[in-house]
Amino acid sequence: MDVLELIRVAWSSIRVHKMRSFLTILGIMIGVACVITMMTVTAGAQQDIDRQMKEMGSNLMSVRAGSWRGRGGVSSAAGANAVLTVDDAEAIKNEIPEIFAAAPTMSGYAQVVVGNRNWNSSVYGIDEDFLVVRNWGVNEGRLFDPSELSRGARVALIGSTTATELFGEGQVLGQTVRVQNVQFTVVGLLASKGMAAGSSSWDQDSVIMIPLKTARTRLLGRQGVAGNAVERIYITVENEEDMTYVEEEIKKLLHARHRLDIERDAFSVNNMSEWIESRLEQQNTFNSLLSVIAAVSLIVGGIGIMNIMLVSVTERTREIGLRMAVGARNSDIMQQFLVEAIALCIAGGILGIVLAIGVSTGSSYLAGWPIYFQWWVLVMAVVFSGVIGVFFGFYPARSAANKDPIEALRTE
Repeated sequence: MDVLELIRVAWSSIRVHKMRSFLTILGIMIGVACVITMMTVTAGAQQDIDRQMKEMGSNLMSVRAGSWRGRGGVSSAAGANAVLTVDDAEAIKNEIPEIFAAAPTMSGYAQVVVGNRNWNSSVYGIDEDFLVVRNWGVNEGRLFDPSELSRGARVALIGSTTATELFGEGQVLGQTVRVQNVQFTVVGLLASKGMAAGSSSWDQDSVIMIPLKTARTRLLGRQGVAGNAVERIYITVENEEDMTYVEEEIKKLLHARHRLDIERDAFSVNNMSEWIESRLEQQNTFNSLLSVIAAVSLIVGGIGIMNIMLVSVTERTREIGLRMAVGARNSDIMQQFLVEAIALCIAGGILGIVLAIGVSTGSSYLAGWPIYFQWWVLVMAVVFSGVIGVFFGFYPARSAANKDPIEALRTE
């Protein structure tokens, strides 16, 4: 019997029992969907991490007053008497040789107004090192010059989202924007950063940056931060291997400068390596859960295929006897039932791919998970489904082929 005839006979048998065939492949479908979803989300997360590392650098650190409490944020009680200053940033840069740059910053949130248009945007007060440590540049215009930074000039760099919302497709450079009734002249359009890694709501391009001194004296200082105090210090380390050592040195230096007992843990130091490790741990936990679900579903689906095929062999015993009586060989019978099992599993795999695409796309839309479809994963899913069909369909096919034709014909 040729291959096309085997496929035609197998398809005819599957069509006769549509509901039973669908229920039979359900386990395979769920298992394949879990595997593809896991691979898609994992690949997307890895690309997201790679993008974040490329944008910010894996050697980036940030320091702020207070002790870090994970998702709860920073505990102000631990660092209630500790305030970071511009001088702290200078000391960190000058006294720890492993550090490449240290950028003191302040940040807030404000409404930016141009004529009758307005847009709520993040506001950053920055110095000359901020864009260096954040690996950020400008697409148009220029950066702040030293005199603008030192005198607290009313100039601004704006992100692409803020620019689009306020100016549309019009000219940006040289335009005037108003932030809390303070006028600023736009001197540069920042390069696009997109959404922050792992977030579907934090648009990094919805931002306006002004000189740090301007922020302290005209905007953010009015919110309770005065003098040369800053909210955070961003730091880049020369070599990623020194991150742990540098973190300890920063804590020692800051506690010594502020005459605080280091046991108080008055300053928190976080680095990209910790963030990446945390993301990978979360991803691995998610992958492990999906792997268990996928494995169980595939095994249950395979057993279901085998059981249904055994039932089918029993129901079609007389048919098997008739085929043998008219000249069908044992190998023909075995091939027929094996092809049916493989066809069921491949159908389950294809439906699993469709389900996985839907689930992955929905998860990306609702939860903001990054996804990345790899064509080889889809191909391997179909191939693996066929392998499951061979493995779990072999025993029922052999049972059908080994039936005695005389006994089979006697079956009612």
